[in-house]
Amino acid sequence: MKGKWRLLWVLCMLVQVWGCAGFRTVGKQELPAEQTALLVEHAVLYKEVAEASPFIRSLDGYADVWIKTPKRQNRLFCNILVNRGGESRIIATAGIIGWPVADMYFSQDSLYVHDRLNNRLFLGSNSDMNLEKILGVNSGYRLLSESLLGLVNITEPFSAITSVKRGAGMLLFTVASSTGSKEVVINPSNRTLTALLLKDLKGNTITEMHFRNFETITMDGRSALVPKEIDMVLYNSGDGIGEHQLLIAYDERVFNREKRSLRFPFPKKAKVVFIDDAAFTPWM
Repeated sequence: MKGKWRLLWVLCMLVQVWGCAGFRTVGKQELPAEQTALLVEHAVLYKEVAEASPFIRSLDGYADVWIKTPKRQNRLFCNILVNRGGESRIIATAGIIGWPVADMYFSQDSLYVHDRLNNRLFLGSNSDMNLEKILGVNSGYRLLSESLLGLVNITEPFSAITSVKRGAGMLLFTVASSTGSKEVVINPSNRTLTALLLKDLKGNTITEMHFRNFETITMDGRSALVPKEIDMVLYNSGDGIGEHQLLIAYDERVFNREKRSLRFPFPKKAKVVFIDDAAFTPWM
């Protein structure tokens, strides 16, 4: 019996050391600051990038995911599946031996999480508050699913652009939105979205995203550059106590596999917990 407890203690220590040694945080990016004129070619560039390669419809990939909030810090290895504009699923493991941790399913209005370590099933609405309880970020489901894909659709038209800045080989478009404004940073040389900042009506940055390490995807005669690394920072999140970070780094992925349902397999004999009523979800 003592030998079993000693082995369990060693495994726990290995997991903790692995998690701390390999932990990554979101890096910052210098933003363009020199005011420039709004040119005709900017319209073509903005519209192309804003459409976010609509021919890419789904993703099935494996990624390292780092979550950091003022209250917790986690590293997970995840199988991420996304049907664009619809449902998503994240199957997470933790530790160097790949312990199963959670099976998470997201639809437009519902959220299910199977805490596999304790055989608990969390059920709830897919709200900003519940996303924060599960993943540490309350970005809203549309932005989260597009972040998982690496392709964020900018819905504001070119006529909503209020200014353009340049610098460090980038262009920054400031765009008026219904909730404040967006700063859309584009690399004109490879026509990619490299950063997106969402600001409130007072001009305060509430969400900052960066896209890095692009790879070329070619399907049916069409090509697109898609980032392998996506990070998100939310400032003054729902708990009001500082930055919440989510960083995704894909090891491998496949796009546009034959469309399939990501139907959630409801576990048997699991204890049901309603996320809306839970103060937190300690599955990590």
